[in-house]
Amino acid sequence: MKVLASSSAAKKGSQFLWVLLLWLVQALAQQAHAAISVADDAGNVVTLASPAKRIISLSPHVTELIFAAGAGEHIIGTVNYSDYPLAAKTIPRVGDNLQLDIERIIAMKPDLLVVWMHGAFERQLEPLRKSGIPYYFSDPRKLAQIPETLLKLGSLFGTEKQAIVAANAFRQQLAQLSLRYQNKSPVRTFYQVWGQPIFTLNDKSIVSDVIRVCGGKNIFGHLSAAAPHLTTEAVVQENPELILSGDSESQGLSGIEQWKIFNTMLAVKNHNLVAIDADQLNRAGPRMIDGAKMVCEAMDNARRHREHRRPKP
Repeated sequence: MKVLASSSAAKKGSQFLWVLLLWLVQALAQQAHAAISVADDAGNVVTLASPAKRIISLSPHVTELIFAAGAGEHIIGTVNYSDYPLAAKTIPRVGDNLQLDIERIIAMKPDLLVVWMHGAFERQLEPLRKSGIPYYFSDPRKLAQIPETLLKLGSLFGTEKQAIVAANAFRQQLAQLSLRYQNKSPVRTFYQVWGQPIFTLNDKSIVSDVIRVCGGKNIFGHLSAAAPHLTTEAVVQENPELILSGDSESQGLSGIEQWKIFNTMLAVKNHNLVAIDADQLNRAGPRMIDGAKMVCEAMDNARRHREHRRPKP
């Protein structure tokens, strides 16, 4: 009888283990298929039933973020000027900053759009909203938001490991810059987006955050327009100590050249006219940390030039 009882108990124990194992498998399966939810830069909650595998990027900076987050191979469409990394150049185009091919985007059946809304984009996105395609709005305004965005995109794509590596690398470099320049003397800076006509950016822009991290002051940061239009006289009157110009490869002549004739301006007298690759400053992606390093170096040079011009006692 004892043998039979022991055998029966063992059988029940074995059945219990099988039930427990089955429950664990089902729980893991449910977890694997659980919905993914993140908040985008507009505060909207984006929810996907499963990781996105057919992604359309509607901005060059978005394309760079997606590649860095580990999902570049899943981009099925993007816009003109999405040229980094090299693999981005082969992705089919669905429009540009002025006009999107809405019908083509819908026909491609993406499971996620990653967008940067500006101007006409708001109007063009309306039919995409009605189509039911989920979209994530990306518009980082501070350098610290770039690694946050990488982590969120990694969650949406199921590429968390790659996204964590990229985010940590960016955070580490940003922390080093912030620590190095937090107590530096301010450098009054004018950032020129475009030279003819003259445009700059206010303090809500991520470029202004770069200037701040490096210990600078955006002299037109207080203006209400996101991209204020300026006169030459306004810039000369503000007398910046440093002028930064975001140049592109397509420019025949750097936009910084126009200021050399104003030799009474401090930036000209002290040789603080610096052109930087616009893609590393105007695109809110991982390469922006390299652009920030160049801005910080330009400000350090401006401080050194300041010291050299001081009259000797």
